[in-house]
Amino acid sequence: MSRAPRLAELKDDQLPRHLAIIMDGNGRWALHRGQRRTSGHQRGAEATEAIVEFVARELPIKYLTLFAFSAENWGRPPEEIDFLMQLLGDFLRRKLDRLLEQGVCLRLLGEIEQLPLSVQGELRRALELSQGQEGLQLNLALNYGGRQEILRAVRALLADQAQGHLERCELDEACFSRYLYTTGLPDPDLLIRTGGEQRLSNFLLWQIAYTELWITPTLWPDFTPEELLEALAAYRARERRYGTVKLARSR
Repeated sequence: MSRAPRLAELKDDQLPRHLAIIMDGNGRWALHRGQRRTSGHQRGAEATEAIVEFVARELPIKYLTLFAFSAENWGRPPEEIDFLMQLLGDFLRRKLDRLLEQGVCLRLLGEIEQLPLSVQGELRRALELSQGQEGLQLNLALNYGGRQEILRAVRALLADQAQGHLERCELDEACFSRYLYTTGLPDPDLLIRTGGEQRLSNFLLWQIAYTELWITPTLWPDFTPEELLEALAAYRARERRYGTVKLARSR
């Protein structure tokens, strides 16, 4: 089915408000073709640009969260890390004007202070220029780990409690969520993982308690807007129960 009919089938109230994606498979894509891993990352960056553009332009999704660089990715070869940082900087320089035209607001999740200074500068510039935009909110998870996020939140919460800023009776899920990187964001409705792996990879561990999962064997460089529409159609057909059941009406 072509893209236009699928778009027409999707109704705003049946789409996820918050979509998260684990973009996996760049290295395997390159390996299957006898190429360097960096070529897979290059093609993966092109796929990312296409998906962000499509969501911002065509879909009423409000929040898009991309797992761009995990805290564990620092264990990769230095030349690969350098290339990934270069790709991120290039993306911000080349696409920022276009993102601003589309009303995209950028937000960061993670510890960006460990990223190269040049990349930090590009990120802060993008954050400043996109502040207040009312279109798609693009959340980039950079130097991010779900366990690290939770530990960071616990430490900050305990520090506030020790200083008398937090009453014991106030400690509930809503209170704790305010200490997470995602404070103020709704939890993801749908998490897409490309590359076929059946795991969460330390991504948004607190936030995805009731998130619908959609896993595809397609490697990220080959993931297209058409396959995104397929995932959205599958989401639309699901019934989200949040641990409850719907009782049949008695006649």
